[in-house]
Amino acid sequence: MRISRLDLPRCQVGEGPVWDVAEQALFYIDILARKVFRWDPATGDHAQWDVPDMIGSMALREQGGAIVALVGGIHSLDFATGAVEPLALIEPANPAIQFADGKVDRAGRFIFGTSHRKASEPVGGLFTLDRGTIRQLDSGLTLGNGPCWSPDGTTLYHADSMAHLIYAYDYDIESGTAANRRVFFDTSDYGPIPDGCTVSADGDLWSAICEGGVVLRLSPEGEVKQVIEMPTKLPASCMFFGEKLDRLFVPSIDPSFLGREPGEGDGWSYVIDDLAVTGLPEPRYHG
Repeated sequence: MRISRLDLPRCQVGEGPVWDVAEQALFYIDILARKVFRWDPATGDHAQWDVPDMIGSMALREQGGAIVALVGGIHSLDFATGAVEPLALIEPANPAIQFADGKVDRAGRFIFGTSHRKASEPVGGLFTLDRGTIRQLDSGLTLGNGPCWSPDGTTLYHADSMAHLIYAYDYDIESGTAANRRVFFDTSDYGPIPDGCTVSADGDLWSAICEGGVVLRLSPEGEVKQVIEMPTKLPASCMFFGEKLDRLFVPSIDPSFLGREPGEGDGWSYVIDDLAVTGLPEPRYHG
């Protein structure tokens, strides 16, 4: 296993990586800088788009462009023009809530979390966006993060970062509903914040533990199979990418915005090679 720092811009809060199999390009965001990035690993080309508000997550669209979770709702992003337009809003708007991490399920729905803006009250939830309509799946979360699915799509994972818990739900791919929330893993022994997650083709869950400085590999039974020490204490997410989906992209956070002195490795993006596992292709949002 090799961990290397990538020659990419340092982020305030690097998050939300999405690998596009068709373009062989990696998209990711900087939450506080309000930016969406596109990186081509083969050529090194790097592009960026500005969005008007703090961004929680993004996904690619079947019809082109992307959707971005901004303050108040989901918006479209046109890569050609940079135009950002409302697509689906949660009304009435709640100034205490911000939009958080999200991913697309195998049926093309966008599943995303919301969080308390000060990460201190359990007023966030879990939502689905299905062809322009938002529907709530769960509530009572303080800081929602890391939605992802088992390879067969029947188990949805989603973390409440401030509770130090990764939950599992029974997920119905036909209806897009989630039920039977239970604790899948308590990350307290490894760090306080389970952040972005992904699942490899063998069914293992990979979770970036922010403030813990590690990426955890967990079996479908919730057992620790691997603990990967990162060069930053603040890894924020992880996503398999590359031609064979066998490389793990790990962005991180620079805590300067909190008034804290960053570590040498904080805010940079990393790649983990030689893991001998592969990821799953990321679907596009169908609306």
